[in-house]
Amino acid sequence: MDVPRESTEPLDDEYRDTVEYCGRAFSKYSLEAGTYFAPVDEEEIERLELMHNVLSKVFDNRLIFPPMATPRSILDCGCGAANWAVEVAEQHPDCEVLGIDVSPHMLPDHPPRNLDFQIDDLNSRFTFPGNSFDLVHSQMVAGGIHASRWPSYVRDIYRVTKPGGWCQIVEMYLNAQSDNGRLTYGTYQACMIPGNGELLMCRGYTDHALSKWSSRYLNTLSPRKNPRAALSMAGWMENAGFVDIESKLITLPMSAWSTESRDQRIGRANRENIKELLATAALYPLTEQTKMPMEEFEQLISRARDEAGDPSLKAYFPL
Repeated sequence: MDVPRESTEPLDDEYRDTVEYCGRAFSKYSLEAGTYFAPVDEEEIERLELMHNVLSKVFDNRLIFPPMATPRSILDCGCGAANWAVEVAEQHPDCEVLGIDVSPHMLPDHPPRNLDFQIDDLNSRFTFPGNSFDLVHSQMVAGGIHASRWPSYVRDIYRVTKPGGWCQIVEMYLNAQSDNGRLTYGTYQACMIPGNGELLMCRGYTDHALSKWSSRYLNTLSPRKNPRAALSMAGWMENAGFVDIESKLITLPMSAWSTESRDQRIGRANRENIKELLATAALYPLTEQTKMPMEEFEQLISRARDEAGDPSLKAYFPL
């Protein structure tokens, strides 16, 4: 392939090592470097495929959003299990696609001939020559990019993008929301308690597990990570030099609660992905980093999953 092979600094073979935690496989390098805290095993590969299928429905099967005729070179940053990269390579057989990720553990064994991979940490500066790619794609990397790295990461993308080329960034803000405002955290609720042979009125705290999950997860990642990076993306892109910037906020339903048939299909497809995401994303951060007891963690995940599937809550993640 003619795609430049230097990107960030290539990692040694030691970064191929994994460690087992609570029955799941994690990248040893990623945990030790504080880079990425999600599993890198077969279960996660299956979940990422679910997520890819959901996003395909959200984006009406469009892999590339900008008006590009025939891209010749594409860089996929944080390619994960390479679902997007594989489909793009298959749809554009004359285009050279390069996927980079800090973990090699989820990459396919037999990719299309025009798709290549490198193991790289996106927290290191890119060393690609300038003006190398027609399109740079970055998707769901907020859990891996250090908070301080984001502005220079976007600048690196701008530098390696060809004049007239495009950048496409997709991020999900894992702060559970409710389309009808019923999802609450730490709000007061009237209740009745027995006292001296009679029921007494009191006001106590009530919270939804999804809100608690989001709060715990986001607070655990901060300040090293910036899980709210999507909210600042347009500004970083403008500062880097990009023009014709379009930013769109999408409601990604956790289940089929919408009255719109299209969103119902998306929510139905997303149900299993969310069920797995709630556990895999938070397992290491909550139980290892904040020392949440496993029993409490399992109860939180069970309740959060139930609420995600409760149509009356109309729960979603902003995309």
